[in-house]
Amino acid sequence: MAGIFSTTKNLYDQLISEPQAEKTAAASRLFLQEHLSVAAEMDCELPEDVRALEAWIANKAASVGKQYAAYLEERNAGKPRRFFTSKAHALHFLQAVAPTKLVDGAWLYGTLEHWQDPRFHPLIRTYLEELGDGVAQMNHVLMYRQLLARHGCEAPLALPDEYYVQGTLQLSLAYHAQEFLPEVIGYNLGYEQLPLHLLISAFELHELNIDPYYFTLHITIDNAHSGHAHQAVQALLQQCAGGTDPDFYQRVRAGYQLNDVGVGSGTIIRSFDLHEELLRMLDQKRTFGQQMHSDFCKLEGKTVNEWLSEPGQMLAFLDALEARGWIQRGVDPGQSRFWHLIAGPDALMFGVFTEYEQRLIYEWIADGWLMQEEAKSSARQRQFKPARGSRRKAESDTAVCPADRTQLALEPLSEPLETLRQQLESMPRIERMATLINMMNPSLHGTPEGLLATRLFSSQMY
Repeated sequence: MAGIFSTTKNLYDQLISEPQAEKTAAASRLFLQEHLSVAAEMDCELPEDVRALEAWIANKAASVGKQYAAYLEERNAGKPRRFFTSKAHALHFLQAVAPTKLVDGAWLYGTLEHWQDPRFHPLIRTYLEELGDGVAQMNHVLMYRQLLARHGCEAPLALPDEYYVQGTLQLSLAYHAQEFLPEVIGYNLGYEQLPLHLLISAFELHELNIDPYYFTLHITIDNAHSGHAHQAVQALLQQCAGGTDPDFYQRVRAGYQLNDVGVGSGTIIRSFDLHEELLRMLDQKRTFGQQMHSDFCKLEGKTVNEWLSEPGQMLAFLDALEARGWIQRGVDPGQSRFWHLIAGPDALMFGVFTEYEQRLIYEWIADGWLMQEEAKSSARQRQFKPARGSRRKAESDTAVCPADRTQLALEPLSEPLETLRQQLESMPRIERMATLINMMNPSLHGTPEGLLATRLFSSQMY
């Protein structure tokens, strides 16, 4: 399905590194066509008549609101989390959806070329807001990278190829928007609707002490009254004003269905298995530590280096640690010698495992004990309602609210960026806008130069 590339991930990587290369363009166009053929055969929930769309969107938003209210009632009545069984589960989810989140908004990049056409302004406005209008703290891709880094999740997981389908579709739409404009509009219409899983994810991430701001921000800006969902409808209606090709709306519907191609959030959440993920992580880690241990200690007749020397031994290694008493499962991990070797500033293996990796080990050792402890304190929590919005804690990396954007955008530029700004400002307007657009592509918009270009484009578009 990736054309001349062996995997979807390879095409995804190529679209990020060399999107304009001839072979990349050809492969991404083919990838898009193949998946649109699949999407066109799916049942579509959009109304047959485009004039019924606004009412349909309003009803859909109301339905999601009712479902979320029912979820909150369940939780307040003492029912367990619906999505995430533990913090490790939630952190795994954040990493598993990263290929899509790290190209957030990309599908709209191709609309920038139409900056002089008011019909495209709702779409362009959405793209600029995905980019934070050039403010680093509000750029969605940078926000997600920061969220991953905060929990030791920067290194990408070895994910199945289908996890890259959505991100690859978004990047393909970005660079073929002129040919697939109806599909871009349809995909945007689907992606910007507020789904129930986003509301529940934000609620449960907060419960697990994972900052939900990236998710709560999308809850507020994607609203159907004045946010991206509203802008998506307006963009479609403006394109349809005055009549269009007979098949235009059918192509929009196919683009809408692209949102259901590939692996969805629900499937990713259900796929997590703590034990399997722990073994995968340890087997990946062993290659870095197989010659780093002394031969003083032996477990079941093998040195640690011997346990780490070959793949597929991690399950038996954990059994050996447990048999020796270094791991005591089902109780506080603080009672296990192995845990003290890896956690805390005085641990002999301090820094070997990331926060996410430590969490996998902690929860596997804790086993049922952790759930019991959580149940004891659950009644004292849970009044967080992300649908009302959420402000992040006042930390050094806190994201700013929209009212703060202008102040941050006016902060002094470094000397190289100031020189670049002057060069850009000296260009004729058409040339300048074309140059800014090139600097705002999905691979570059998060760089200092891309952020500057976004600010300049945003201020000069109208």
